[in-house]
Amino acid sequence: MKAMPRSPWEPAIDVDRNAALPPFLQIARSLAADIQRGRLRPGDRLPGSRRLAESLDVHRNTVLAALAELTAEGWIETAPGRGTFVTRAIVNPRGRPFSRRIHLRTHMPAHVPFALPAAPAAYRQPSLPRGTLNLSNGAPDVRLVPARLIGRAYRRVLGLRGAKLLAYGDPEGHAGLRTALASMLTSTRGLPAGPGDVLVTRGSQMALTLAARALLHPGDTVAVEQFGYRPAWEAFRAAGAAVVPVAIDGDGINIEALKRLVSRTPIRAVYVTPHHQYPTTVTLKAARRLALLALARAAKFAIIEDDYDHEFHYDGRPVLPLASADHAGLVVYIGTLSKILAPGLRIGYIVAPPAVLRSASAIRSLLDIQGDQATEAAVAALIEDGELQRHVARVRRVYANRREILASSLRRAFGDSVEFTLAPGGMALWVRLHMSVDIDEWARRSVRQGVSWYTGRRYAFDGQSKPFARFSFAWLNERELPEAVRRMAAARPRGVAEKG
Repeated sequence: MKAMPRSPWEPAIDVDRNAALPPFLQIARSLAADIQRGRLRPGDRLPGSRRLAESLDVHRNTVLAALAELTAEGWIETAPGRGTFVTRAIVNPRGRPFSRRIHLRTHMPAHVPFALPAAPAAYRQPSLPRGTLNLSNGAPDVRLVPARLIGRAYRRVLGLRGAKLLAYGDPEGHAGLRTALASMLTSTRGLPAGPGDVLVTRGSQMALTLAARALLHPGDTVAVEQFGYRPAWEAFRAAGAAVVPVAIDGDGINIEALKRLVSRTPIRAVYVTPHHQYPTTVTLKAARRLALLALARAAKFAIIEDDYDHEFHYDGRPVLPLASADHAGLVVYIGTLSKILAPGLRIGYIVAPPAVLRSASAIRSLLDIQGDQATEAAVAALIEDGELQRHVARVRRVYANRREILASSLRRAFGDSVEFTLAPGGMALWVRLHMSVDIDEWARRSVRQGVSWYTGRRYAFDGQSKPFARFSFAWLNERELPEAVRRMAAARPRGVAEKG
């Protein structure tokens, strides 16, 4: 005669409704632990779901969810008309029930049992105390974003083409936005670009990463500006490249220094921010632009041109990008709409020769499949309606005024101890500090006074202290900028002599 399963086991499970782990998972993990300890053995029958729910004082659906989890993991099995049982195959390698003790966990293990490659240096926005005025934030003032117009554009495109926009799309980006960007770049920047020459990305940092992956082999060398943009350097390093600094001066990157580097070391690419050099804001002069293109042709290296804030130029006309004069397929041009609208919208783009764009698109399809089609379609509608262009014109006037307010506030507070040239464009001032003071300590003290700013150390290739600071003026309004400088002045260490 076949033996009947033992009587249903009465569980002793404490369900904590305030725990991070959901109740159904607490129940499932407790039952699994009892199976592994041997308290529940293969073939044991569990109480019915109603009885278990009553004994644990939970809803029956919670118990059903726990049992479904255990079934999916192979701990239990159901025999129709007979009940739910511990799976008979649950034994350890020696054929006996598991006996090790299992504890409920509410987080992942702290360590892994295998070696991991070194993680790249990550860029994260600093966490600042509430109420801190941020002179270090290079983002646009999101309070100026035309949220109502963006919302209306979203509703319109989703109403007209919602089913298509919410499905899979092209990894190169929404066709309407690529067309609108190509038209904008042709008319305002002289780029001979069509829609097929544009790849839409999630911001300029993705564009930099895709360009690095498409252009570079492990062991290649990339020349970069010193001072410069550290997240770009890390993108090149993550692609396996060695990064080498080249000096800059008041006319931009030093071409003679770059020539000396090329004569010693073959380089695969040079990364430049020629319109408003980051972080110093200087513009690469015309003669150096021509010399850089000629050197790239002769030495057969790529130019990665990051035109991150082209729209914000206040004195005279913006200088055309290097890409507008490129007839040899040398330049990979990177731009962004994040500085125009808001960083959270994450729209950047690459304009490049077809071979580079094909490679970048293939890499992007492995990372992200595609972008946010609904957002891209909505922004395309803003461009087509002229709303984006009108927004840029309004914001440019606001930022030009804020640039003057920040400059006058710095001069009023520090006099000849600060030296800077009013930037012809961009969203920040690059300032030399003529003071006998530890400026990195000053910056730390400033946060305690309610203002954040970055010193030259952040942009220096060697990571050493430098007597410079970059003060962004776009993020703060006309009242906040003078207050930020006042707090900065209040945080300056006392008892030090100014150099004059």
